[in-house]
Amino acid sequence: MSTLTSLSPNPIPAEDEALREPVRAFLQEALRDMPAHVRAKSWSGYSQEFSRELGRRGWLGITLPTSLGGGGRSPFARYVLVEEFLNAGAPVGSHWIADRQSGPLILKYGTPEQQQFYIPRICRGEAFFCIGMSEPNSGSDLAGVKTRATCTDKGWVLNGQKIWTTNAHNCHYMIALVRTSGTTEDRHKGLSQLIVDLSLPGVTVRPITDLSGDQHFCEVFFDNVALSADALIGEEGQGWAQVTAELAFERSGPERLYSSIVLFDEWLAFVRTPEGRNEASTRLAGKILSQLAPLRAMSVAITEKLTRGESPVIEAALVKDIGTGIEQAIPALIADDLFSRDAGQVPLELLNTLNYVTQVAPSFSLRGGTREILRGMIARGLGLR
Repeated sequence: MSTLTSLSPNPIPAEDEALREPVRAFLQEALRDMPAHVRAKSWSGYSQEFSRELGRRGWLGITLPTSLGGGGRSPFARYVLVEEFLNAGAPVGSHWIADRQSGPLILKYGTPEQQQFYIPRICRGEAFFCIGMSEPNSGSDLAGVKTRATCTDKGWVLNGQKIWTTNAHNCHYMIALVRTSGTTEDRHKGLSQLIVDLSLPGVTVRPITDLSGDQHFCEVFFDNVALSADALIGEEGQGWAQVTAELAFERSGPERLYSSIVLFDEWLAFVRTPEGRNEASTRLAGKILSQLAPLRAMSVAITEKLTRGESPVIEAALVKDIGTGIEQAIPALIADDLFSRDAGQVPLELLNTLNYVTQVAPSFSLRGGTREILRGMIARGLGLR
C-alpha cells in the first residue's frame, strides 16, 4: 500500500496522515506471527480482543463525537486507519460494520438514548453489529423486503428471514431493514430500520460455510421476536432513505480496493527478488497499480464529500463496481504469472494466499450490492435510465 499511496493524489490532511506511523508500528508488532494467507481474510477475520485493543487506543469510532466516546475526527482519519488495517491484513471483522456504518447511522437518526447506549460501546469495541438487508429470493433488490415488524402496545413483533448477513454469528446486534406497513408491491414505502438484539428469544443464526471453509455469511431467522418500542431507528416508513445513505459508507471505503491487497503485496515482494523478477511480472505490476491508483483517488474524493456532510450514493456505487472488478482480477492475473513459472520456484505461503483469495473472490461482487444493481443505480444517476 505504501507504493499505492505514493502513486496516488493524496489530499488527506497532514494531521490525519500522521496516524499512519503509530498504527503501522502497532500492526507490525501485533501481526508479526500471522501468515499471509490468514491476514488475507482481514475484514472478514474476527478477533474480539484485537477490536477491543483498537478501542483502548482510540482507533474505533474515530469520527464519532468525543461526548459519546469517539475521537471527534474527520472521515479522513478513519480512512487512514482503514487503509493501514487492510493493508496489514488485520482481523477487523468483529467491529467492522459497527465502526463503518452502524455508529454513524445511529448518530444521524437515533434518539439521544440510543446514541448514549450504543455508541460508547461501539467505540470501546464492545458492541458488534451486522447488517440485515438481503433476503432469500430477492437478491440485491432491497425494495423486495418481506421481513415484517408489527406494531404492538409494547413495541414490535418481528418475523421473517435475512440472508448473506456477514458475521451475524459473532455479533451482538443487527440493524434490520424491515416492512412496518404495506406490502412488497409498495416497494420503497413502508420500510423501517430496527435494532435487533441477536440474543433475544426467537432469533436463530445459521452460518453458511463457503468454498474456502470460512463461515462469514449467515442466514438469520426471526420467529415472533419481541422488540421494545425504542428498537426503531429514525422515522417509521423512512427506512429506504436511511439505508440508501448508509450504503454510501459501505460502498465507498478502502475495503472496495484492498480485499486482494495482502496477496498483491506478497506477490510484489516475490517479483522484486532476483528469483521472481522478470519482464512480464514488471509489466503486470504496473498494470495493476495503474488501475488501483486512480480508484484510490476516487475513493479519497468520496471521503472528501463525506467530510462535507454529503451522501455520494452514485459515486460510491461507481467505486464499488470498479473496485470489485479490480479485486477479482488480481488473483486471476497473479495466478497466470505464478503458474507460468517452474514448479518449486514460487514460495508456498504465496501459493496458499493465492488459493484463499481465489476461492473468496467471487463473493466480492455479491457483498455491498451486485454489479447489476449498482450499474442500474449509476445509469439512473446519469439520467440514462
